[in-house]
Amino acid sequence: MTRRAAEQREAGRRAGGRRLGQNFLVDRNILDVIERLAGLSADDVVLEIGGGQGMLSSRLASEVAYLHVVEIDRRLEPPLREALVGFSNVTIHFSDALELEFAALEPAPTAVVANLPYGIAATVILRTIDELPSVQSWVVMVQREVGERLAAAPGSAAYGAPSVLAQLACEVKVLRPVARTVFRPVPRVDSVLVGLRRRSGSAGPDGALRRLVHEAFAHRRKALAGSLALAPGAVPRVRERARAALVEMRHPPDERAERLSPDEFRELAGRLSVS
Repeated sequence: MTRRAAEQREAGRRAGGRRLGQNFLVDRNILDVIERLAGLSADDVVLEIGGGQGMLSSRLASEVAYLHVVEIDRRLEPPLREALVGFSNVTIHFSDALELEFAALEPAPTAVVANLPYGIAATVILRTIDELPSVQSWVVMVQREVGERLAAAPGSAAYGAPSVLAQLACEVKVLRPVARTVFRPVPRVDSVLVGLRRRSGSAGPDGALRRLVHEAFAHRRKALAGSLALAPGAVPRVRERARAALVEMRHPPDERAERLSPDEFRELAGRLSVS
């Protein structure tokens, strides 16, 4: 496992202390909504993470060329397999989504449609953006705060590293709120459906850009340049170089990270790499 994969896995575990305390979709109307918003074709290969009892899985399997279902909880194997009886176009992966090698999936997914386990939702979305360039669209159920963070605009309180990393590669929208009553058991948090569509020809950010984004937001109360200077292993004079680059980009030298757009982070990374 690479260092980045290990860090993502640990972040997901910290965020999801109740990862196996699942909340299952039981409302057929919301399943209809997910199908409509996903806009899948008969040629699509879909990745569903968190298959649960298979209510969404069986619908997806009947619509697409192939379905990969990922489920960590072996206790759900009987109902999940029963829901998918008769479908020859499905592979069920009983695995931790934080450890599964997405790039090894065959056939390669073209879409992600899922009621994501809330504790790992942001991590999994960012991993699929980076590791599955074949995926062009996502329709995923997530905790409301996670969805708002991914779609947040620069300057807003919710805008942070996940916002930038997702939006560097994708257009991100909160599609609609979802009532708690569509789940059993009823969760204690609000949910939303989030849609992502990959920008034409856009891959996820490379390692240097990803590090810059994380380091820039690591100390939100500090100026961006100061936050970079506090990063472990910070390069010499990074504070001065970042301040100069921000001025060249028509920002104040003491600008905070949340004021830069995703494209400006890409520009900043380029300026720092050649300065």
